[in-house]
Amino acid sequence: MAATKTTAPAEPAKCPTCNGTGEVSRTVHVGRKRRAVGQQTGLCLACLGSGEAPTD
Repeated sequence: MAATKTTAPAEPAKCPTCNGTGEVSRTVHVGRKRRAVGQQTGLCLACLGSGEAPTD
């Protein structure tokens, strides 16, 4: 009898916005001239931090 082949479950697709990390960076501006002083990370709104591609 032939052995049955088991396949591993497919990995979910990565979110294209955050590349699967669940976080995105935004530039922080301060002052009247709105100069950039650094970056701040936040939750990816496309996948809500899961890192998986959103489904329609």
